[in-house]
Amino acid sequence: MSENIRLVLIDVDGTLFGPQGVPQCAWEAAEQARAAGLHLSICTGRPGRGFALEYARRLDPQGLHIFESGAVVLAGSGQVARTQALSSEIYQKLLWLSRRHQVPFEVYTAQGGFYRESDHPDLRMHEEMLGFPAEVCDLSGVGGPVVRVQFVARPSPGWAAVRAAIHGLPGLELHQATSPGMPGVGFYSVTAAGVSKRAAAAWVAQQMGLTLQNCAMVGDGENDLELIRAAGLGIAMGNAPDLVKQAAARVVGRVEECGLAEALELAVRK
Repeated sequence: MSENIRLVLIDVDGTLFGPQGVPQCAWEAAEQARAAGLHLSICTGRPGRGFALEYARRLDPQGLHIFESGAVVLAGSGQVARTQALSSEIYQKLLWLSRRHQVPFEVYTAQGGFYRESDHPDLRMHEEMLGFPAEVCDLSGVGGPVVRVQFVARPSPGWAAVRAAIHGLPGLELHQATSPGMPGVGFYSVTAAGVSKRAAAAWVAQQMGLTLQNCAMVGDGENDLELIRAAGLGIAMGNAPDLVKQAAARVVGRVEECGLAEALELAVRK
């Protein structure tokens, strides 16, 4: 392996996790990549709990892993290495929008808290996919800094109105993702300005004495685009939309076709 690619950043939904879960070939390829000297980091919009944290520990227990679309970085032990929170004023405006337009809404805090106040079936299904339950409460008084909120939305006039309003608010980033575990549902995360997978990846790389040019990014969604373009090796999964494939240096197979194993082999050879 050359000295170029030293760290591989791996999205979860649609990259590691597919319609039948995580294929065994992905774990086998990860073990081989680590043996070849690569470092592996989860880079996801999911919170650093439940299945996502288990995936991170299995991929690289000694690594730094990116969660909450870049708002939180955790060590494999689960210890918080870095967080960036929303302001209280902005959070209350986002909560008001969700209530006003009745769009399912989730809240995530720096301490690993996960909250909802609606009993919408999409929220309950998302809990099952994450592998841990949300605390159901009045979201006006969530304790601790809020690092991310998420609208779990299907196409509707209500969501269109919320999205337009978010674009009109200052100091925010809107990240869009999907998951093969919930077809037809969009996961729209809102974080503070400057929070992104790319920014968090640059910080993680810096802790290791690297730059983004020493990194590969493997992803499938529009929220992976910026990092796929910035990384030394940008790889799109075969199930990614055309926009993501066109931005990538290489395109591999779908999740269920061992696309991640193919991507890791490319990174080892790079």
